[in-house]
Amino acid sequence: MLEKLSFIEKKYKELSQKIIDPEIINNIEEWQRLVKEHADIEPIVIKYKEYTRAQKTLEEDKEMLKEKLDDEMKELLKEEVAEYEELIENLEEELRILLIPKDPNDHKNVIVEIRAGAGGDEAGLFAGDLFRMYSMYAERQGWKTELMSSNEQGVGGFKEVIFMIKGKGAYSRLKYESGVHRVQRVPTTESSGRIHTSTATVAVLPEAEDIDIEINQNDIRIDVFRSSGNGGQSVNTTDSAVRITHIPTGMVVSCQDEKSQHKNRDKAMKILKTRLYDQMMREQHNEIAEERRSQVGTGDRSERIRTYNFPQGRITDHRINMTLYKLENFLDGDIDEMIDGLITSDQAEKLKQVG
Repeated sequence: MLEKLSFIEKKYKELSQKIIDPEIINNIEEWQRLVKEHADIEPIVIKYKEYTRAQKTLEEDKEMLKEKLDDEMKELLKEEVAEYEELIENLEEELRILLIPKDPNDHKNVIVEIRAGAGGDEAGLFAGDLFRMYSMYAERQGWKTELMSSNEQGVGGFKEVIFMIKGKGAYSRLKYESGVHRVQRVPTTESSGRIHTSTATVAVLPEAEDIDIEINQNDIRIDVFRSSGNGGQSVNTTDSAVRITHIPTGMVVSCQDEKSQHKNRDKAMKILKTRLYDQMMREQHNEIAEERRSQVGTGDRSERIRTYNFPQGRITDHRINMTLYKLENFLDGDIDEMIDGLITSDQAEKLKQVG
């Protein structure tokens, strides 16, 4: 670990020189890349300097203890040695965590896709509950939510809902939500009081930035059609709905929530870019054996990750065996405790690899 830290410190000094080099400053893209790299490793370097200062003080104190000292001075030095040994132990742990490879998408906004699974109307209502839960969580975090596309079902809830959450670190917090969510409850339509089990699938994708992915206009086909709402005012009388087909992959995205064709097209392109970026990232991860999915997992959408049990008022996350008895608050967006547990478990898994 110390060799790695020494190398990072050396690299930091080199980068500090490069980002003030006029030649590099003139190359804006290269300069931005180096500034980002410099900022990314700065917390590690600051913590490493703190660690080396503490090590130096500890060694000096130990040397002084070898000299002839009065009892009071000896006692003071022994206390200081114990304090510094504890401090160094804590700093080593902090440095290990800082050395965990960063997810390059952690700072990004997210596009969340929720689809009703098994369970008919009840699954659609549960998809609606999850949409409300994430929207309320975003509000608590001071993030913004923007509806991208939705397919409502007649009795309330959604067959599918796609929305964007914009905010600092949105992906770093929400990436663990991808997977199958299961609900156990008595539907309001159930007269005999039988508990039904339904599911909804959640996919959390980092928003693709223009530098991440470029779409060749020749690779897409854009169709416009008349929006189909639930009747009344929500039916458009103009061809404002947009369907984009990405020919090489066969991916199809439709948007019809906005009255403007232009806005629907923008949203559909954003979803398409994000899905293509997600596919590209998955292919890369699959190719690199070392990048194997950790225990917590952030990508397997067929994996049943969590159960919401209404009769018992509990939520259980099956990946980390955490159960919370605050279902109502949880569905109102109070999900930080569960997310913190998932992050801690993921870090512990990755720490084993850092060594």
